[in-house]
Amino acid sequence: MADGAAAQPEDRSRPPHVAATVATAATAAAPIRAVSWNIHRGRGADGLVNPGRILRTLAEEVCPPGSAHVLGLQEADEERPPHGGILDIAAVEQATGLRYAHRDPRLRWGSLSHGFLGSILFLPPEREILHADVVGLPGRCQRGAVAIELGRPGPLLRVICTHLSLAQTLRIAQMRAIGQYVFRRPAMPTVLLGDLNEWRPWGGLAFSAAVTGLHMRGPRAASFPVSRPLLSLDRILCDVPNAVRRLEVLDGPGIRTASDHRPVRAELAL
Repeated sequence: MADGAAAQPEDRSRPPHVAATVATAATAAAPIRAVSWNIHRGRGADGLVNPGRILRTLAEEVCPPGSAHVLGLQEADEERPPHGGILDIAAVEQATGLRYAHRDPRLRWGSLSHGFLGSILFLPPEREILHADVVGLPGRCQRGAVAIELGRPGPLLRVICTHLSLAQTLRIAQMRAIGQYVFRRPAMPTVLLGDLNEWRPWGGLAFSAAVTGLHMRGPRAASFPVSRPLLSLDRILCDVPNAVRRLEVLDGPGIRTASDHRPVRAELAL
């Protein structure tokens, strides 16, 4: 549905702080680096809503230019309709070196939104966007996913950003809806990232291939709550075996004050 925007040069800077690392099997391919962060609508540990603090933390600790190829944010629009955006999108692009992927209004909830029910993707400016969709997910509280297929330069890649329900039964239905969407699209490596809200180490039926048709795999590391992470709610998964070879929970003074989640970053060998 959405066409790619003009390419922009990529700047490079220092990597963000890293608090914890989980490693898996690797291949020799140059990695794709992806970051996911639930920004809690800009509400920090002090209870104050401060989108400017989110921007500074993105620039300094989470996703400075050159540190990632994919950035997925959740809870990045207001909670209630009309789900208005809370970030300065142009400033986020400048801070990260990545391109906002929702300029096509069909990829946003409404005219005041920046993303689809709070899920927003930022992608490499040089990569062609071949196809893009939003996927409504079942549940009492509105949830959704953004799915974007990338072309040259680089391998074909589908990136899906979402925020799943707190209830396991709804997560199962939501992952089945995502699985049915992927099944209808052309075959290509698919990365799923976001706040998946699955805290149990065994993953639950929502991540069972027999239930959803999706073979999404990847390491886990505790990212919530921000002050003392205990639960692995934020994930970056891929349907290519052993593709997610490294998962990092990022940390820093800004991260600890800006949201209730810590961001996660993964390296994917495709």
